[in-house]
Amino acid sequence: MSDPVFETVSKAKRQEESGNPKAAAETLEKFLSENPLSIPPRMELARLYIYRLGDREFGITQLDVILDMDPDNIDALKAATTVMMSDKKYRFRVDEDYTRLVGLVAARKDPKDFAQVCAAYAVFLRRQMVDFPKSGEYYEKAITAVPDAYEYHQDYAVLLLNDLKDYPKAKTELEEVLRLKPNSISARKNYDLLMKTKYDKDGNLKKPTFFSRFRH
Repeated sequence: MSDPVFETVSKAKRQEESGNPKAAAETLEKFLSENPLSIPPRMELARLYIYRLGDREFGITQLDVILDMDPDNIDALKAATTVMMSDKKYRFRVDEDYTRLVGLVAARKDPKDFAQVCAAYAVFLRRQMVDFPKSGEYYEKAITAVPDAYEYHQDYAVLLLNDLKDYPKAKTELEEVLRLKPNSISARKNYDLLMKTKYDKDGNLKKPTFFSRFRH
């Protein structure tokens, strides 16, 4: 017995792959006009409009329809947060969506997936919410979930150096990056600069001088 949803999505993907994303969208829209509650073709339609047809707002509308039907749809939440996280006008909504997404992904007990979501949320918190402490908390969650992923240590180190000014933690994270990726040029440069400017020759953290407190 054929699966009309699978057949429709497959046909749309073939049309897209052949260089005709507009025809793919039309195939999906025709199916959805008769089956408006079907989520997979609507997800595919959202992706097409966002990434292939240049109409991000219409694509977001399709994701909203899915989330109205299924507020805990992880795929739709991931897609929505990814496409909206760089736009400040959506930041409060994205913050709420990420909070829900983190909880839903945690329940799946997939450490890699959980770490990816936490790290993405940490980036959003740093750039759009300017909440550096909370961003740090989510980098730590990502690192706890997948401790050998050097990129989480690396990004956390940047936050610690530039925003939180927590040099002992930054030192630890950079050392971890260099353990996991010994040939990292950026980590080595940051580590050497940190040791030169913030630590004395004995490896102890320098005490701030009277004038250094007024440099920033």
